[in-house]
Amino acid sequence: MSGEGPLDPFAGEPDEDLDDLTGPLSDGEEDDSGEEAFGTDGLRRGRVPQDRRPPSRVPGAAVAAATPGPAVEDDPRFEEVVAQILARNPEHRIHPTLDRVREACALLGDPQTAYRVVHLAGTNGKTSTARMVERLVREHDLRTGRFTSPHLVDITERIAVDGDPITHAAFVRAWDDVEPVVSIVDARAAERGEPRLSFFEVLTLMAFAAFADAPVDVAVIETGLGGTWDTTNVVQPDVAVVTPVSMDHEAWLGSTLEEIAGQKAGIIKHGSIVVIGKQEEEAGAVLTAKAAAERVNVVREGVDFGVEERALAVGGQLVSLRTRGGTYTDVLLPLHGVHQAENAATALSAAEALLALPGGTLVPGLVEAAFADVTSPGRLEVLRTSPLVLVDAAHNPAGAQALADAVAEAFTLSRLVGVVAVMGDKDVEGVLSALEPVLAEVVVTRSSSPRGLEPAELAEIAEDVFGEDRVHLVERLDEAIATAVDLAESDAGAGGGIGGSGAGVVVAGSVVLAGDVRALFGKGQG
Repeated sequence: MSGEGPLDPFAGEPDEDLDDLTGPLSDGEEDDSGEEAFGTDGLRRGRVPQDRRPPSRVPGAAVAAATPGPAVEDDPRFEEVVAQILARNPEHRIHPTLDRVREACALLGDPQTAYRVVHLAGTNGKTSTARMVERLVREHDLRTGRFTSPHLVDITERIAVDGDPITHAAFVRAWDDVEPVVSIVDARAAERGEPRLSFFEVLTLMAFAAFADAPVDVAVIETGLGGTWDTTNVVQPDVAVVTPVSMDHEAWLGSTLEEIAGQKAGIIKHGSIVVIGKQEEEAGAVLTAKAAAERVNVVREGVDFGVEERALAVGGQLVSLRTRGGTYTDVLLPLHGVHQAENAATALSAAEALLALPGGTLVPGLVEAAFADVTSPGRLEVLRTSPLVLVDAAHNPAGAQALADAVAEAFTLSRLVGVVAVMGDKDVEGVLSALEPVLAEVVVTRSSSPRGLEPAELAEIAEDVFGEDRVHLVERLDEAIATAVDLAESDAGAGGGIGGSGAGVVVAGSVVLAGDVRALFGKGQG
């Protein structure tokens, strides 16, 4: 097997996670009236009234908890704290109420009101879009917080300040900051016969508090699951974003596209601007109806914004993006696929809605610089170039189709082999069917998740889609990748690599799998 060195075996399987503006006023800003003001640079400036800012809890410690430090900063309690949080109900075990989170936020001083918020929901593209929005906002000299889920390698990836995940030591300090309140709310919930705060609820509280204490100017917050009952839905967004909605998580969100869209629409609230990405007709109708009911300004892909042009470029694509304000031409986006170009258009429209004067644009140079620096780990990410090894977090049919289209467009390979592991609650046949046209063969395996479909069962489904001769079962992930590389190189021409001909391997099927593979290849935090 050729390449950049042998694959390292797992040292151990990772835990399954289950899936203020307090400084001086800028020119042109109002005093603490809480009303929107505009600076002389033409950027919108939100202002949080003094009485809505959370009080300091532990001077100095909270700020440190939110401020990224050196990568070596660690804490001997980190694993213990993570274990305590993971022992709580997982994020997909929904208790349909926001009362406990609101109660906890109130006890913390409502930190989620201390900054402007871009809130994102949707089925596919949320994390990539969130990362793009955050990078665009940060390029405008505003301090940012970013809360996304799930993580790929390290739980601290979920809470980032100024684009960097907080350190292990900072994570522990954030837990110490909210733990007294968590204990109070847990005890009150027990008296009412309700479960204690879940894993995701606790992490959300930690993020809210960390962002307020940093302090950040804008928080970009991604829902965990759904929208209406999602823990993050206690925020009042300045901009709400709904990325494409498709069938997924039917056990929790509904069995039809309309029902799922109805859950996602829960983040649309009066007083915000709503940016709606590309949607199927049924989902679009539900989202626009909710926007009308809330009497909000709606910005829709295909009507108000979109991708005007795109062309392949080294390491990604060159795009021209149209928004309400105008057209941004020849923007380098270092990500592959039309879906990422559409995510970029959505993110740009959201950033424009947040920062630009009504009907105005952002400074083109800042937009170009921000997009050129965008990353989205685990999303058609190149892990090795000889032979080419790609990883993607696609875990539903729509995501798998976007992956297949992007691979076919961006990479010229004579032979591509897939490595797949899928969660047991997913549309496995739909995922495999979307990938089948671009894969010569497939190796089925397992991820570190206890919710993963058993490889033997996955192999049976794969044989129905690919045929028995094209399916291989290998239990260990490292061995599965090695097998896939051998299969890819067996009949491929020499070469390979980005944009070249030759052998390639793509690993896909779940976010947990993507994280496992990144760790296996020595990749750090996402």
